Amino acid sequence: MLIRSSLFVAIAAALAVGALNILLVRDKINTLITQRDDFHTQRDQVQAQLNSAKRELAKAQDDLAQTQQDLTNTMTQLTKATADDQAQTKRANELADKLAKTSQDLDDAQNQLAAYKATGYTPDQIGGLAKTIKSTQDELEAVKEENGVLNLTVNNLRNQLYELVGSNVVVMLRADLKGKIIAVDPKWDFVVLNIGEQQGVLGNGELLVSRDGKLVAKVIVRSVQKDRSIANIMPGWQLGDVIEGDMVTPAHPAS
Repeated sequence: MLIRSSLFVAIAAALAVGALNILLVRDKINTLITQRDDFHTQRDQVQAQLNSAKRELAKAQDDLAQTQQDLTNTMTQLTKATADDQAQTKRANELADKLAKTSQDLDDAQNQLAAYKATGYTPDQIGGLAKTIKSTQDELEAVKEENGVLNLTVNNLRNQLYELVGSNVVVMLRADLKGKIIAVDPKWDFVVLNIGEQQGVLGNGELLVSRDGKLVAKVIVRSVQKDRSIANIMPGWQLGDVIEGDMVTPAHPAS
């Protein structure tokens, strides 16, 4: 009897412990279910927030792309407007210059017309006078050219005469005569000049050779060509080496 009672007590205790464990497990299960539901809810909220953030980011990117496109379009328009403004400014300046020149031409034309009217001549008479003046100018230029040739011939003949009779008369050269040495032969002491008969060089004419404003030597012309001359370095007058590029001027310029 005692054993049976103990067995019942043990079974009852086991049942009580089992019931308690079931209660504890059920509470834990309920707690886990609640935590799971809370997690799912939070996950769904986070996913919704993430999706919203993605949509906002996509919209921001679209807005940025549109803003960049608008900026590019604005810059293009600004560049075109600036170029148009510069072109218009240039055209305005050109028109202003043209207007100023036209105004000046008009003033000149009016002055010429006034001067023309003041002469008292008819247009035909003015034309005849212009032709006469042109013809006279042409004749004057021809006479000057002939005089130059005659003077050159006279000077050459005079120099030849001096050589024949042994005269010591100094040959005068043009005061504005200038030239350069283009070749030098130190062995035979002669130089070639880039000036000749056309520039007024005369045989036996003496020229001073200088470099940087300093006298280097004196030469005397022995042969005259159209635009070249050959001269000898005069003994006792060589103060330094004569080189190409040295300047030559008349030793006895005509007044």
